[in-house]
Amino acid sequence: MKNTRFIIASGGTGGHFYPGFALGKLLNKQGMSVLFVVRTGDPAAQVLQTHKLKYKEVDFMGMPRSFNPLAYIKFMYKLVRALGQTRGIIKAFGPDVCIGTGGYISFPLIFMAHFMGIKTAVHDSNTKIGLANRVCGKFADLFMLGLPTTEKIKNALLTSTPIREEFAEKTNRRKILTDLDLDPTQKTVLVFGGSQGAKGLNAAVIRAVKRIVAENKEVHFIHITGERWYQNIKNQYGRTLQVRVLPYSNEIYDLMQISQFVICRAGASTLAELIYCKKPALLVPFPYAAANHQYYNAKVLQSVGCAQMALEGDNLEQEIYQTLTKVLGGQNSGVLRQMAENYSKLNIPDPMTSAEFIAQTLKQL
Repeated sequence: MKNTRFIIASGGTGGHFYPGFALGKLLNKQGMSVLFVVRTGDPAAQVLQTHKLKYKEVDFMGMPRSFNPLAYIKFMYKLVRALGQTRGIIKAFGPDVCIGTGGYISFPLIFMAHFMGIKTAVHDSNTKIGLANRVCGKFADLFMLGLPTTEKIKNALLTSTPIREEFAEKTNRRKILTDLDLDPTQKTVLVFGGSQGAKGLNAAVIRAVKRIVAENKEVHFIHITGERWYQNIKNQYGRTLQVRVLPYSNEIYDLMQISQFVICRAGASTLAELIYCKKPALLVPFPYAAANHQYYNAKVLQSVGCAQMALEGDNLEQEIYQTLTKVLGGQNSGVLRQMAENYSKLNIPDPMTSAEFIAQTLKQL
């Protein structure tokens, strides 16, 4: 089994890259030969280099979303070229199984592997299956699901979505909050957006948080803004003592673990992290996500009561304020506990052991 070889097409957004990354790291650790395929210029290549994981780049692009003849000609040219590049990679590496984790870079690998007689598998983290995976699914021997879906998928298996192993490490809540000059005896609310954008979410949160801290001195907030918005948001908070503003955090796993409540987008990787940590949350789907998939992701958690959902719009500030008032109020101390307990109703495999589950399943192919 040690000679088993895998090619993983992964990249694009974090939701597509990190599940494949976690799986590849595990397979590599188990002594398997793993090769990643990413698109040319994908920032994911830097992560793979840092972790000394082998990869090849393929020059490809997503299908045009509007009818532009020149764009389609360019797409077809890159598709033919990508198929040729991928065929060469497969012949040179000799994989036993090829895996795609969503995004358009999966298609050349899964398509070519299928017609070359190699076992194939795809993984989709979202409850609403993406276009690339719907196409890839027609050629896949196994279709792995990160979240339950109502779509009819052949050879489907619910596996959850792998998350980083750091989420399983113990955290020192007192030290982390003390280092941020925050009171460890108070409730902590973590706020962060997503890689695709959080301008509207940030603006609504700032206004709602200012109202909350004026009324409740026993709660503080950690607001991760993203580099682009950091200084502007920091200025808007001013000298609000109960708020810490961070441009970015490499220790999001620590901050999520020490928080009693989370306000965030509804990307699939984020939901897998919430599921593992069993964190009550207010989910604000990114309104421009492809096929509105974050909305459908959020509904999965909302349906069992472990998270609430608010849509981005004119009423978002008020919804955030009302939710925080409800879950943080002293007379409602059981609300957070009940939301955390409701995660058991999801019946989704443990995200922390998901990579191991997927690895064992792939070996059986």
